[in-house]
Amino acid sequence: MAEFEDITYAVADGGAYVTINRPQRYNAFRSQTVEELIKAFRLAWADPAVRAVVLTGAGEKAFCTGGDVKQRAETGDYGPSESGMFEIGYLQKLIRDIPKPVIAAVNGVAIGGGHVLHVLCDVSIASETARFGQAGPRVGSFDAGFGTAYLARVVGEKKAREIWFFCRQYDAQEALAMGLVNKVVPADRLMDEARAWVAEIVALSPTALKFCKQSFNADTDHHAGLSNMAMTALDSFATSAEGMEGARAFAEKRAPEFDKYVVWH
Repeated sequence: MAEFEDITYAVADGGAYVTINRPQRYNAFRSQTVEELIKAFRLAWADPAVRAVVLTGAGEKAFCTGGDVKQRAETGDYGPSESGMFEIGYLQKLIRDIPKPVIAAVNGVAIGGGHVLHVLCDVSIASETARFGQAGPRVGSFDAGFGTAYLARVVGEKKAREIWFFCRQYDAQEALAMGLVNKVVPADRLMDEARAWVAEIVALSPTALKFCKQSFNADTDHHAGLSNMAMTALDSFATSAEGMEGARAFAEKRAPEFDKYVVWH
């Protein structure tokens, strides 16, 4: 079994429970975190005892707040990894491709790249204390792949544009009303509910579920190409003066100064 620093991984009663374990950073991910999540999902894929995967965050405040912007402000990237790459795009595809249902148990804020991760999970259960939203344009970042195009499939074009263009946050009941989550439960019932959903999945045909998931994905798999292009663009933009201004402003807890980057042509 792999050893992890940024996440925890446990298997019980047909479920693999993957927990982002960086509560001191609101479960924001660095390159190492992403690499460990990839290892965990591959373990779950290969394990015949695992019938479903539950993704959640440590603590009560955050599910995941996306890329570690403080790390990016300090070093210009998301830190070192074994592969030497920041493989968030691969993680997103892995969540979609693993032939087992993936349940997001959203225990707190799901913001930015963390919001994208829950959107890509097959179903989402939210704590009453959960909050949802995007922050990319506020911190000099974006997700022009699954995070935008697939989100529009989930909540509709108008709502998806609102989420990205205004960087607002939405509570659990608002998320339920727009179809962003499947169920809302009290905070102290979240993991019990996730385990109950896993138990329901265990009683079903794994092959039928595999076909169903692949069929659902087939309609939107073309977004993978957009995602690849978006990640390439983000690599360039994140290290630009405008991108770094967003990261520095976030780290310094001040409003970013984006006015000088306004160019229309």
